[in-house]
Amino acid sequence: MTGPAPGVAAAIEGELRLMDPLVRASAGLLDQVLHPDYREVDTTGRHWDRDTIIDLLVSGRAPGPGRLTASRMRGVHLADGLVHVTFDTEAKGRRAHRSSLWRLTRSGWLLYYHQATPFEAEPSEAAPGC
Repeated sequence: MTGPAPGVAAAIEGELRLMDPLVRASAGLLDQVLHPDYREVDTTGRHWDRDTIIDLLVSGRAPGPGRLTASRMRGVHLADGLVHVTFDTEAKGRRAHRSSLWRLTRSGWLLYYHQATPFEAEPSEAAPGC
């Protein structure tokens, strides 16, 4: 059995880097991961561009629940230079399905688009008595 394709592995590694508080607090490190045309739709439906999200993250004013725990992360190579990554996150009881597109550039794999959709725990995942 072989591991994921190199692009998929790079995109997953990039997603994990983006969850690191040190990366999220550094404009220079974010610059190395976010595509120049980066766009995001957050869990509230708000749209963000690259410059705004970098400013919010570095300043500590970014909306959201804070540090995330990821699960069920997987990637699919869609086409030459394009990888789709999906995963779920949880922070402070809030859950989101996440979907990202990563593009291969001269400087490597960069996050091009990200969307998060909130979801509730399935009844089988809820604590007894809930």
